[in-house]
Amino acid sequence: MELFPGVRELLIDLRGRGHRLAVATGKSRRGLDRALEAVGLAQHFDATRCGDETQPKPHPAMLLELLQALAIEPQRSLMIGDTSHDLEMARNAGVSAIGVCSGAHPAHSLRALAPLACLQSVSELGPWLEKNG
Repeated sequence: MELFPGVRELLIDLRGRGHRLAVATGKSRRGLDRALEAVGLAQHFDATRCGDETQPKPHPAMLLELLQALAIEPQRSLMIGDTSHDLEMARNAGVSAIGVCSGAHPAHSLRALAPLACLQSVSELGPWLEKNG
């Protein structure tokens, strides 16, 4: 497993600025734990929720459960996703979203869901968050 360039540094920066981070994934618990261990990122996340623990995306349950666990209101959170399922889940939960077009779904399908921004790569996230966050 290989991270997108800049992901580790972005997570460290966000944590350093006091942001609480979570993962909402369709992966199984076993799969996510294995992936986070392989890349050494587990310590950067305050909470995680997997597809085998709750309703699947785009149902809002996964995201709402994370927000509840972290005691964060939907309007004070941001979902960053690379699929239309991610952005639909955010919309269904009342959470703002950013699309990253380097994932599995084409840019036009992400833009159709009207995220705050649709970035071409993960490397654009840091500057966007610095300017708009």
